[in-house]
Amino acid sequence: MRETESPQDPSAAEPTPLQSDCGSCFGLCCAALPFVAGNDFAVNKAAGSPCRNLRTDFTCGIHTRLRDQGFRGCTVYDCYGAGQRVSQVTFGGRSWREEPDTAGPMFQVFPVVRQLHELLRHLTEALTFAPAAALHDELRQALAETDRLAGGTPEEILAVDVPAHRQRVSDLLLRAGELVRAAVPRRREHRGADFFGARLRGADLRGANLRGALLVAADLSGADLRLADLIGADLRDTDLAGADLSTALYLTQPQLDAARGDAATRLPAALVRPAHWPATAAPDRSGRSAQTARAAKPRSGAGTSDGRPPRGRRR
Repeated sequence: MRETESPQDPSAAEPTPLQSDCGSCFGLCCAALPFVAGNDFAVNKAAGSPCRNLRTDFTCGIHTRLRDQGFRGCTVYDCYGAGQRVSQVTFGGRSWREEPDTAGPMFQVFPVVRQLHELLRHLTEALTFAPAAALHDELRQALAETDRLAGGTPEEILAVDVPAHRQRVSDLLLRAGELVRAAVPRRREHRGADFFGARLRGADLRGANLRGALLVAADLSGADLRLADLIGADLRDTDLAGADLSTALYLTQPQLDAARGDAATRLPAALVRPAHWPATAAPDRSGRSAQTARAAKPRSGAGTSDGRPPRGRRR
């Protein structure tokens, strides 16, 4: 269903990096963004206030112990390359520590560019969808426009109507995803559905629309999520042990990092198994591994524990 294709205009010098390079960033996610004490963060921090763990060289003082120290939220964050772009390109390598006057504008620009880079990431993936070939020209145009917006001056970036642009790109990504999902008959529509804590063990969710679905703490162990559209789905503490996400659409590394899987969880080739996941397959209640149970158990429909579909919520 996918093909290898460069999303960049042939005239472009090189693609915009969409992977974080913390060594080329001025710790923007640790300074520009706010967080609230709770399950993901040990303390409160205001936007524009550097984290207490940020060193003067912009490295994290507890990077290898973030989860143990109560900063799990930091381990599931990805700026998709926005940090180094703002630091090295938008502001020309001028550090907010060395030039304090740049701090305010830099901290305002960073979240905007981060959103645009997330769209670049999804558009780049959509350009690998062979069934969506008819949309590739539109996708390339959207990618070029998004990259142009992210590459403007600080003033130009802050003037971008991000919600309007996101909506236009989202509609295009949805159309591309639907062309891929069309290969699955009787695919389920669960856009924005509330599956909080739902028991969906072994559910057949092939080709399902799970855009923006709330799947926090849901049991999706052994579920079949091939060709499911997962853009914006909340997978915090979702049990993905033995689940098949090998061809899931728009799945990101932060979503996986926030979930719970195991050695039997099947992932897209472009993503990596989170280091905190167990190295072995989790056994099911019968003592079999989730992978073995998935192969032996017939697929069940998605829904609540009594088989009824959940009440949906659209984003």
